[in-house]
Amino acid sequence: MKTTSIGLKGLALSTLVAAVSLASSVQAGVTDKDIINDQATTNDVVSYGMGLRGQRYSPLAKVNAQSVQDLTPVWGFSFGGEKQRGQESQPMIKDGVMYVTASYSRVFAIDIATGDELWQYDARLPENIMPCCDVINRGVALYDNLVIFGTLDAKLVALDKDTGKTVWKKKVADYKGGYSISAAPIVVKGKVITGVSGGEFGIVGKVEAYDAKTGEVVWTRPTVEGHMGYLNGKENGITGGKAGKTWPGDLWKSGGAATWLGGTYDPDVDLLFFGTGNPAPWNSHLRPGDNLYSSSRLGIDPDTGEIKWHFQTTPHDGWDYDGVNELVSFDYKDGKKTIKAAATADRNGFFYVLNRENGDFIRGFPFVDKITWAKGLDKKGRPIFNDDFRPGNPADSADGHKGKSVVAAPAFLGGKNWMPMAYSQDTGLFYVPSNEWEMDIWNEPTAYKKGAAYLGAGFTIKPINEAYIGVLRAIDPKSGKEVWRYENNAPLWGGVMTTAGGLVFTGNPEGYLMAFDAKTGEMVYKFNTGSGIVGTPVTWEQDGEQYIAVVSGWGGAVPLWGGEVAKRVKNLNQGGTVWTFKLPKRHEVAVR
Repeated sequence: MKTTSIGLKGLALSTLVAAVSLASSVQAGVTDKDIINDQATTNDVVSYGMGLRGQRYSPLAKVNAQSVQDLTPVWGFSFGGEKQRGQESQPMIKDGVMYVTASYSRVFAIDIATGDELWQYDARLPENIMPCCDVINRGVALYDNLVIFGTLDAKLVALDKDTGKTVWKKKVADYKGGYSISAAPIVVKGKVITGVSGGEFGIVGKVEAYDAKTGEVVWTRPTVEGHMGYLNGKENGITGGKAGKTWPGDLWKSGGAATWLGGTYDPDVDLLFFGTGNPAPWNSHLRPGDNLYSSSRLGIDPDTGEIKWHFQTTPHDGWDYDGVNELVSFDYKDGKKTIKAAATADRNGFFYVLNRENGDFIRGFPFVDKITWAKGLDKKGRPIFNDDFRPGNPADSADGHKGKSVVAAPAFLGGKNWMPMAYSQDTGLFYVPSNEWEMDIWNEPTAYKKGAAYLGAGFTIKPINEAYIGVLRAIDPKSGKEVWRYENNAPLWGGVMTTAGGLVFTGNPEGYLMAFDAKTGEMVYKFNTGSGIVGTPVTWEQDGEQYIAVVSGWGGAVPLWGGEVAKRVKNLNQGGTVWTFKLPKRHEVAVR
């Protein structure tokens, strides 16, 4: 073999250049281009949803139906302490470092090569915070040299990615009024976009944009009709034009419509997509009308906060069927025409396909087995109510204290709740984590008091089937057909990821990380993590190897609100661990 000598000086120079190049790449901050291209790049995960469209699809294929059998854990990182509870975070990956949140508004930076902690940040939370549905956090945003996340006392915090030290901190809303933040923010055009939680406390939902580097607010857009929006500190129009059009009296002042799940973004149409929660109070007889913009999807201009279109999935919501579930952008062919669509699987049990350019309804169909509150959808996607299944008016009862109880399906925790679905560009299918349950629900009198629960309803959730509650479904958005399903004894409460390796990954409360064949639904892999999985898996490539990570730690809304369902999962152990997997080196050699 012929070799060429470059000499000691040349070797030293080339080594220096390589070292400088490596150092600059390691220290490179996350750019807007990195975020927009996140789904197509495989060496990092720098956006919530593995791409701002929220498809949760990876082009990586080394881990596939044949090789996944050898997927092996390489390290587990414990969040430690007594602060366990629900762990719903999606990890982020950049330059060999994982950034992940944990319960009680904590953030960790972890060395991927070793699983060692690099730094930890614990938010100093007040004792009287009021999150409705566990002390969870769903993840961070990355931008430049910052790690940005929301806290349970409704603040945005930006940390230095290398040290974990606070760079800026901003109050988004007053936690004493019932506000909190549980969603991962997203970054679009250098702006941090966040929503707020607190729909059970009579708050007013809003979407806000902050300058990512300084934390200064750019725009504010309330999501309840009648409230003023702002752009660069100046009034920018009342949401819906004026107050009182679809709300009676002053109920719009405490109307709910919380934006608690965060949003997605599609650069093709340059719109943010945010969902809004239930109107307040739950007792619908107190607020006749559609109650805009509650239980809706909104298309929002990322530069100004202007609402360009809305689609309301449950007008005059009387069952707590929040419309917050993610709206996922995808394209499909209708003959020779490409349709710019977006899909959402709603709490109310219907799957909707919309035109993401203008919000027009394309089609909708049930994705759960039992729906009682509506007989179907009309040609514009509006529900055809079944009035026999709306909880009764307390004013019509003999004592005026409790309205007629009904059995409504789905239960208020939804045909699908927060847990994100995934879309495969290879199969054209959505993979939807869903649940089959129903509820006894009745209305009660109530009045608004700042910081207090504002429901006016009572409920008990019940399983519909003895054998299972959770169902992972593969759904064709063009035909409405369920292609395959996997039934799970406990409710599914974790997110889904799919890959070009023909796999669908998710976890269950029983603690298993599971992989399914994307076309057939055959389970091809499972690994017990020791606690229930209510987080969302991610995958990336590092040093030529494909990694997969998921957060394990049982909790969330089910054990708190689940009624009869909660009894089924009462013996599940809490936890708090990031599990990271890859294929063994021997296998990597074999598949080359």
